[in-house]
Amino acid sequence: MPYEAPTHTVERSLRATTGAKIIAGVDEVGRGAWAGPVTVCAAVTGLRRPPEGLTDSKLISPKRREALADELEGWVTAHALGHASHDEIDDLGMTAALRLAAVRALESLPVRPDAVILDGKHDYLGAPWQVRTVIKGDRSCIAVAAASVIAKVRRDKMMAELGLDHADFGFAANAGYPSPVHRAALEERGPTPYHRLSWAYLDALPQWRHLKKARSWAEASAPEIEGQLGFDF
Repeated sequence: MPYEAPTHTVERSLRATTGAKIIAGVDEVGRGAWAGPVTVCAAVTGLRRPPEGLTDSKLISPKRREALADELEGWVTAHALGHASHDEIDDLGMTAALRLAAVRALESLPVRPDAVILDGKHDYLGAPWQVRTVIKGDRSCIAVAAASVIAKVRRDKMMAELGLDHADFGFAANAGYPSPVHRAALEERGPTPYHRLSWAYLDALPQWRHLKKARSWAEASAPEIEGQLGFDF
């Protein structure tokens, strides 16, 4: 599939307008999954030419994505991962869990960024970080694209390992996201210890509905979060 290669345009703009020198691209993976953590990668790239084929992780084949992630980890100036667990997602809600994972990633970097480029239109990070949101930043911005590939590959590997004791759920293939195999396993066996229990998929499982956790967090009705919770089973 043809694509327009990401650039350093946003980084150059931030340098010119804010004086920022260290800029981290941030992207997440796992927001729409039924099981497992949400994972955020923060990547600092400088203004160097990226490895060939870098773009949004979803546009890259799994085999190429894995090889590219390994290459990127040696190419970036710095990177770090942050996770918020399924329990933290249930207890805090997705917006707060995303912020928790992002802060963990950013604070794990060996240098503190002067500015952050955040994929998407919603700033779930906020103060004290200086944030620039970029819609489809994982396709247009080199630092965000690098973060998207690393986050995707590392979370996929984590989910495959979590699925070793739950082979029927197909975590190695679906990474905890909705799929026919995942749905069938839930129907028969119910949630694993890694499932998010505040999510709507349990509403369609009468035999397991008693396990559902009530959502008491403040943003439960926020439109951007409702869209992630309202899967039809």
